Amino acid sequence: MKKLAIATLALLFFAPSTMLLGVATLGGTSATATVCSPVSLHVGSIPDSLTATTRSGQGVTLDRTQLTHAATIITVGAQTAGVGRPGVLIALMAALTESSLRMLANTGTYPESGDYPNDGNGSDHDSLGLFQMRPVSGWGTVAELMDPTYQAKAFYGGPTGPNYPSPRGLLDIPGWQQLDPGEAAQAVEVSAFPDRYQNYQPVAQAILDALTRTAPTGSGGGEGAPVVPETTRIVFPLPEGTWVRTSPFGWRSDPITGERRFHAGSDFAATDGTPIYAVADGIVVSADYTDSGGGVIVVEHTVGGEKVASRYVHMWSYGIHVAQGDTVTAGQHIGDVGSSGHSTGPHLHLQIHPGGANSDPVDSDTWLIEHGAEGITGGESAPATCTAGGGA
Repeated sequence: MKKLAIATLALLFFAPSTMLLGVATLGGTSATATVCSPVSLHVGSIPDSLTATTRSGQGVTLDRTQLTHAATIITVGAQTAGVGRPGVLIALMAALTESSLRMLANTGTYPESGDYPNDGNGSDHDSLGLFQMRPVSGWGTVAELMDPTYQAKAFYGGPTGPNYPSPRGLLDIPGWQQLDPGEAAQAVEVSAFPDRYQNYQPVAQAILDALTRTAPTGSGGGEGAPVVPETTRIVFPLPEGTWVRTSPFGWRSDPITGERRFHAGSDFAATDGTPIYAVADGIVVSADYTDSGGGVIVVEHTVGGEKVASRYVHMWSYGIHVAQGDTVTAGQHIGDVGSSGHSTGPHLHLQIHPGGANSDPVDSDTWLIEHGAEGITGGESAPATCTAGGGA
């Protein structure tokens, strides 16, 4: 991964078109439905308490502090490519079993752990925190393991995990998706009591149901709308070396009607099927296809504390790989270049709307440059939340 030099990026943006574009039909394909199911992993309001029942029939009441830790686990999972709702469920089962969703110090072994914010003192060997991770096993330092966000990232693991490649997080367990959730939790925790985790699956499910909600339609605003976390980075929406800038933001002669009209986005010509990446972390507020309008994805982000929407246009129906409610990360493969709707050839039409989807667009070229957009290659992109085949 590398930062694009601003001068180089500007040169690429404003280079003349050299790509020969084939003329495509305006109607595209006749399919009208997206193919993915919402992941719905954004946290809404956190209740003061929640009561649920374990598999063995025991009642469990969680307070707001415990539920806030659960919200952290959910949010980190939503921002970690490849985790999804099944992975978050497993993480919640593990934290419920190991610590009752409490951030535990261990002053008997690490006196300094009591200096960090905590919910009490544990005494399980030298274990710390929500997932009872051990510094001696390589999970992290005391300071790191007393941070709930760090612990969640370590539990999920994967190439971007702080503990990669060892000890293994959930994403490092081959075939974890096919395991029973309790078995998957045990594969990470390596507990002497491997059968404990299944007992908390109903409680973990109750937490997920209570804390998460589907993204709203339209601008993503309104009472009770989920808060989109600040993005971790900004990326260019197409792989390096695959695109040519063909039509800028502003007034132009419409290429189909010849009429003078305002072009609200920037066009980047690319081969049909070229991956489209989310420009920032965010939540999909719409992902639709119609025969008349073509494929459109709208994602809302938080950039520098400001709500920003990005709009991606002209995908074919089978080139839309996310759905309303999905949480996506910067650089995630969310769609494929097409030529649906008002189009004369395969390209990405990108719009940037500071203030949200219902606000006026700005020049996306300039916005990407000003925000230091990173260029990425196809091999570096995160996988889509789901695929055209409908798999999660």
